[in-house]
Amino acid sequence: MSGYKTTSSEEDADGKPASAFPRSPLLASAELPKSADGDPVFAEPWQATVFAMTVRLHEQGVFSWGEWAETLSAELYKPGRKADASDYYDCWVAALSRLVTELSIASGRELEALTRSWQRAAEATPHGKPIVVENDPLR
Repeated sequence: MSGYKTTSSEEDADGKPASAFPRSPLLASAELPKSADGDPVFAEPWQATVFAMTVRLHEQGVFSWGEWAETLSAELYKPGRKADASDYYDCWVAALSRLVTELSIASGRELEALTRSWQRAAEATPHGKPIVVENDPLR
């Protein structure tokens, strides 16, 4: 799969390039697209962002590996998935959103409002510039 691969210039103890992601159990997730080196590969930058957010929240103890695996699995095995698995990271977003609301980190209403704000910010951001929520004209 060609796409975005997050890399690091650091080396591990064997002198090989170190992964930009620590060896998290999240790397064992079913269907996770990986490079030949075992690092996650992303078709779009937002996929890397949702992956990194999930890894960080797991590392911070916000949810356990078991909670994540169960929630992601429920999303991955819902009827209506795309046969080519191109919606894999959409499942990550759905699973992370579900955990964030179930754990009372944010309400569904807060997530929806932020999503709408990001959409407006994306529309208001000139092509080639980074999208930041501050670009939302209604903020």
